[in-house]
Amino acid sequence: MTPTHSHLAWHETLELHELVASQSNALMKLKKAYPEIKDPVLKTHYKHMIHSLTQNIMELLQFYPLTPDANREEDDRMGEIMQGDEIRDDASAMAAGDLLGLAKSSVKNYATAITETATPSLRKVFKKQLNGAIDNHARIFNYLYERDLYPAYDFNQLLQNDVKTAKKALSQL
Repeated sequence: MTPTHSHLAWHETLELHELVASQSNALMKLKKAYPEIKDPVLKTHYKHMIHSLTQNIMELLQFYPLTPDANREEDDRMGEIMQGDEIRDDASAMAAGDLLGLAKSSVKNYATAITETATPSLRKVFKKQLNGAIDNHARIFNYLYERDLYPAYDFNQLLQNDVKTAKKALSQL
C-alpha cells in the first residue's frame, strides 16, 4: 500500500530537521573558512563541498511545506515557515550546536563500538566513555534549551529555525 498523506510523517520530519540543521551549520563554517584556504587543491575540495551542501539544503527545504503541524494537520505552511528573515547571529549558538553534534556523534559511535567489542575490559571502558558522552550531550542540550536556542518542545518553532538558519547559510558569500 502506498501512503496517501499530504504531509510527511513525524519520524521523517525529524530526520529532515537533523539533516538541514547540521548541513546548514556546516555550510556556514565552510564558507567562513574558504577565503583562508591557500592550497589550491584543498580550496577546490572546499568549493565542491560548499556546492554539494548548498544543493542538498535547497532540495531538502522543498519538503518543509509538507511537514506536519502540531496544531493543524494540513495547510499551506510555506508562508508560515518562510516568513521572517531575521535570525540571531550568535557565535555561541553555533559553537554550542557544534558541541551538540559532536556529543551526538560520540554517543552513536560508542554505542556502535560496544556492539563490536568482544574484549570485556575494552567494553567496560567504552561503556564508561559512552556514559560520559551522554552526560556531555545532556549538558550542551540544556545550555541550548535554557537559552531558547533549541526549541525541542516546540515542533513548529524548531522547523522555522531550521529554515531561517538554512536561508542564512545559503545567502552567505
